[in-house]
Amino acid sequence: MKRSSLFPYVIWMTLFIVVPMFLVLYYAFTVPTDTGATWSLENFHRFFEPIYLRVLGRSLRLAVISTVICFVIGYPAAMVMAGNAFSRKNVILLLFVVPMWMNFLLRTYAWLTLLERNGVINVLLTSLRLPRLNILYTESAVVLGMVYNFLPFMVLPIYSVLSKIDKGVIEAAGDLGANSFRVFTKVVFPLSLPGVVSGVTMVFMPALTTFVISRLLGGGQFTLIGNLIEQQFLVVGDWGFGSAISVVMIVLILLSMAIMSFFEGEEKSVALW
Repeated sequence: MKRSSLFPYVIWMTLFIVVPMFLVLYYAFTVPTDTGATWSLENFHRFFEPIYLRVLGRSLRLAVISTVICFVIGYPAAMVMAGNAFSRKNVILLLFVVPMWMNFLLRTYAWLTLLERNGVINVLLTSLRLPRLNILYTESAVVLGMVYNFLPFMVLPIYSVLSKIDKGVIEAAGDLGANSFRVFTKVVFPLSLPGVVSGVTMVFMPALTTFVISRLLGGGQFTLIGNLIEQQFLVVGDWGFGSAISVVMIVLILLSMAIMSFFEGEEKSVALW
């Protein structure tokens, strides 16, 4: 590829990746003074106060819970769609994709309507003489919103990898005496790890930094790290502190990606051994 053909991509990456990242780093490591700005770690020291660490801990906990639930639901769904025994796989795949065509805010707001005291779900439960579901404005509602919005990002990468696995490898494992469980643990799952890693990363990152879901379904009852960043930029106007939190989030996400890649390599080595 000629260098001239790369020029538009370089300009695009510079404007929308390099420059914004530089600005975030600049604001994170500086504090305003009477004469301009000075380099300082004050914003990071402030973030490690107990009140903000509790916000970070709550955000990590809900993100991990949401990611685990998405994996538990998404992996079997991806296996069903990738299998030859199920003839309606395209219908299931369409059901996962269609909600993504709608606006993210609209999808989340729909759950606000469904979960309210006189919403569709509680009306249905009441008609069946079952107790009402009172989870709106709680952490459970936030987790539910995360799982609903981010589940396709877990299912689709895993499905893409599973559908490309050579069926001959699975048949060979069965011919060599491996039962279904051993075929799954020694062949299918190790080969699907790239999709699992992609799915976990694509769910964990937005779940960790979301602010719309926690604001609507959480009702402002508690603050997540995404809400904290939003408040610093749009309400308080403290861009330095907001940028410092963003830098910490970037570091955490990069570390999580590195850990996932490490375990992916370890699992592949064990499987090959």
